[in-house]
Amino acid sequence: MSTPNILMTRIDNRLVHGQVGVTWVNSLNANLIVVANDEASIDPVQQSLMDMVVSDGVQTRYFSLQKTIDVIHKAAEHQKIFIVCKTPQDVLLLVKGGVPINFVNVGNMHFAEGKKQIHKTVSVDEDDIKAFRELEGLGIRCEIRRVPDETGQPVCHLLN
Repeated sequence: MSTPNILMTRIDNRLVHGQVGVTWVNSLNANLIVVANDEASIDPVQQSLMDMVVSDGVQTRYFSLQKTIDVIHKAAEHQKIFIVCKTPQDVLLLVKGGVPINFVNVGNMHFAEGKKQIHKTVSVDEDDIKAFRELEGLGIRCEIRRVPDETGQPVCHLLN
């Protein structure tokens, strides 16, 4: 079993939108976006809206979290994979399931009741903080960076 070529994993509660589908894909030189999200995996409307903003020549797959865990190790060598999740809890689930993620880019986590804003585009609650701390504890760097040419900020520095 070969190790899948995962270029980056991003947390974005909008999943794939223009910035993700074009800017990040191009800067990473990814040719496959894996959206690991239970709802999106069974929602053809959401999938076709996301497909519209993805660069030509880039494939998309919409997998449940469990299916991502089950199939990621079957990825071919030529597949340069960009994983997109909605929450740090989802990323943690993938990691615990054996998906070899060593770096997480945090894009958007919208403000909601019970969350506190730690960055322009990122708000967290206790659950999110716990998941980020656990990821960091596993040696997985998590940094907030909306676009590729922005300087990333480590999440752990903003949690305190």
